[in-house]
Amino acid sequence: MTDITFFSSPIGLGHATRDSAIISHLQKLNTKFVTGNYAAEFLRQSGFDVDDVYNPPQFIVKNGKLQNSLMWLWRYYKYYKDCKNICSQIIKKENPQVIVSDEDFASLVIAHKQNLPSILITDILETRFTNGFSSIIEKKMNQTMRAIMKKCEVIILPEEGTDQGNIRRVGPIVRETNFSREELRKKFSFNKKTIVVSVGGTDIGKFLIEKTLKTSIVNNDVELVIVSGPSLKIDYGKNIRNLGFVNNLHEIIFAADLIISLAGKSTIDESKAYGTPSIFIPIKNHFEQEDNAKGEGFSFEDVNRLDSLIWKKLNEKRNPQNYNGAKKAAEIIKKVISK
Repeated sequence: MTDITFFSSPIGLGHATRDSAIISHLQKLNTKFVTGNYAAEFLRQSGFDVDDVYNPPQFIVKNGKLQNSLMWLWRYYKYYKDCKNICSQIIKKENPQVIVSDEDFASLVIAHKQNLPSILITDILETRFTNGFSSIIEKKMNQTMRAIMKKCEVIILPEEGTDQGNIRRVGPIVRETNFSREELRKKFSFNKKTIVVSVGGTDIGKFLIEKTLKTSIVNNDVELVIVSGPSLKIDYGKNIRNLGFVNNLHEIIFAADLIISLAGKSTIDESKAYGTPSIFIPIKNHFEQEDNAKGEGFSFEDVNRLDSLIWKKLNEKRNPQNYNGAKKAAEIIKKVISK
C-alpha cells in the first residue's frame, strides 16, 4: 500500500520536474510515480520509485509550428483510453490513500469510480488547440475535463491569484538547490558569460537551437551551452557544449547568464525564481506555450530577432523571486491524506 500514487503527464518534462519539487516536501510519505518515456527516466535518475508505463502521442512540429492539432487530439483521446486501463491496474495493486494527478485525467476517472480522494495539478482549465469546425470535438473534450475537475477534492494551480471553489492557487512550483550560484558555475565550468539553450524532453525545439546557432553570439567570447534533451543526438562542434539530457536544469538555469528556451511553464518559473534573464519562444499554434510566452513579453515571431534580444537580455540585471508553491502544494496534499 502506498500513501500517494502520483500520476504525472509524460508530455514534456515540466510536469515531472515540478512534481519532484512537491515530493521533496513529502519525504516521509510512501509515494509511487506513474508516467512514461523521458519523464520516467528523469524521476528514476532523481531517486524516485516510478512505473514507466505511458507512451503519449508526440506533437507534430515543423519549423517551430504545430501541425494538424485535430489529429493530435484524436491520438490523445485513444491514448487516454489506454491510460484508464493502465491506471485501473496500478491503483488496484498500490491501494493508495490518495491519487495525485499532474494533468493525467485518466487516473482521476478511475479514482472517482473507486471513491478515492483525488488532487489535480494543472496549468490550464481548458484547451484551445483547434478552431472552426474542428473545435466542436475539443469543446466536448473540455466539457468532460471540467466534469472530472469538479469531482476532485482540490485543484492546485501553480500561479498567483485568488482561490475559488476547489481551486487553490499556490504560486509557481520550482525545485530548490543547496548550492550557491558561484559553486554551480564552478561545478559546470561556466567560466565566461554563459548562454544556455534548453528545448525540453523532445525534438520539437530543434528549430530554436538552429536559430540560435545562426546568431552573431556564436562568434563572440561567450560560452553557448545546449541542453538538447534526450532525443536530439547532435554534435555541434568544438566550441559549443551539448549537455543532452539533464535532471538538474534548475541548477544550470541558476548558473547561467541567459536562458533561451521554449515557453514551458516550469522552465519559465525556474528562470524567474533564480533571476536569470531569459528569452522564451513558444511553439506557434500551441495555445499554452503562446499564452506563457505572451505573459513574459514574447511571441513566436521573436525567433527572427534573436540576435538583438540576446545582446539586450545578456546585460539585464538578475531579479530572483521567492516562490513557495512546492511547499504549499505539499501541505495541501498532506491535509487531504489526513482527512
